[in-house]
This record gives sequence, structure tokens and C-alpha cells, in this order.
Amino acid sequence: MKLRARKVSAAIATVLTLSLAATACGGSDSGDGGGKITIGIKFDQPGLGLKTQDGKYTGFDVDVATYVAKELGYEAKDIEWKQSISAQRETMLANGDVKLIVATYSITDKRKAKVDFAGPYFIARQDLLVRKDETGITKAEDLNNAKLCSVTGSTSAQNIKEKLAPKANLQPLGGYSECLTGLENKSVDALTTDDSILAGYASQAEHQGKFKLAGLKLSEEKYGIGIKKGDTELKGKINKALEKMKSDGSWDKFVEANFGKSGYKYEPAPAIDAS
Repeated sequence: MKLRARKVSAAIATVLTLSLAATACGGSDSGDGGGKITIGIKFDQPGLGLKTQDGKYTGFDVDVATYVAKELGYEAKDIEWKQSISAQRETMLANGDVKLIVATYSITDKRKAKVDFAGPYFIARQDLLVRKDETGITKAEDLNNAKLCSVTGSTSAQNIKEKLAPKANLQPLGGYSECLTGLENKSVDALTTDDSILAGYASQAEHQGKFKLAGLKLSEEKYGIGIKKGDTELKGKINKALEKMKSDGSWDKFVEANFGKSGYKYEPAPAIDAS
């Protein structure tokens, strides 16, 4: 009987231990604070979402996400950053791999059919990045017969090729860094994508003074915070946090810190869509 009692006691102790461990790990991504929260960002966009060589995360999206997480009850140390590749964002939210995605995530009707968005928290415009001494490219049509650098799969470059400058000579490359190298050595004449992304690259220490934004407004991109479809409670909490971020001056501080050195003429903080 004593042996049986000891076995029962041991079993109870094991259950309690497992229960306590589950409690400690539980609550993750609850949206109500406590535990951990996983947030999707870009790892390769200077000024917006960048994982540095020393393992730190910097950029405007990172600052916004950190602010919102704090308003939800999470400290910076509670955030697990996860790389959010554009083509995988909807799947990551649907599968619960992340709680939020703050990654130059433009709000579109097609995306809203799959996920919900809080915000917008920023408005970007498609633009061109050219060399600092460039004087011949001041509008999209000037790219006709010029060499336009595009990242493979870029919709921005296709927008120019199909609508604005059909004679542009597209030079598809694997990444923005390759386009910047080509722009610097004059093998291409311009790079196009969202002006916020271009400003981030132009602000990097190694690029300062070499490039400039053309200042064109070829499209409107409203960046929102992606969340799982149907989570209206979380959407409301995030929108409230974004309103506070604007009113207390944090939005202006984040924009200046990440884009100020590029001379980027950014849009004012947009109105939050509460619908």
C-alpha cells in the first residue's frame, strides 16, 4: 500500500509540474499581455525592418511594433521577431505562426479577404531612387529607353513598364543591394519601389550622399498591421495603441529617427480606419 501511495504521489507531482510549466509557457500571443508575443517583420529593409549582423532589430516597423506590443502588455524582451516574407504573410497569420505582422504590409482588398488590418500607420508612395547628380529623370516617362532596376517579382517595376514608361529597359536583379550597386556604378539608371524602402536604403551610412529620391508619387500604399481574420478585439486594441502613438509624439520620433537623414518627404500620420 505504501508503494502504491508513493506511486500515486509521484504521478500527482508530475501532473502538477507539467501544469505549472504549461502555465508558464501559456498565454503566449494572447494579446492581453504576459508571456511572449511573436511579431512578423522584414529582416532586410533598412529603416523599416532590419536584422543587423549583431542580431539586433531596427527600423520604423520595429519601433511601431514594439510600441504596440507594449500597449498590449508586452515588454521588448517579450517579443519574438519572425521573418515575414511577403508571399508568406497571409499564411503565417492564418496558421498562428505570428500574432501580428508589421512589415510594409500594404492594405488591399485582395488581402483583406484573407486577413484583417489595424491602421493604417503609414502611407508610402511608389518612387524612383536615382544618383545624386541625376538631372535627366524627373518623371516616370523619362525612364523610356533608360535602364530601370527591379527586384525579381517587383510589382512596382511592372507598374512603370506596363503603364507609365513602356519602353523602359527592365533589369531584374535578385535584391535591392544589387540594384544599389548597379545604380552606383551606372549600369542602371534608377531603382523603383515604395519611397519608404528607398529612403531607408539612402539613409544607410554607406549610401549617404550618393542617391536621392525623385519625389514622384506613382501610387499610394497604406501600411497596416496584419492580424488573423476575425480578431476584432485585437484590432480595436491595436488601433487604440496607434492613436496614442500619434498623439504622444512617438510616431514623429520614430519617423525622424529612421528616415531623417535621407531627406525623405514622408506623408503625415494617416487617419486610423476603425471600420
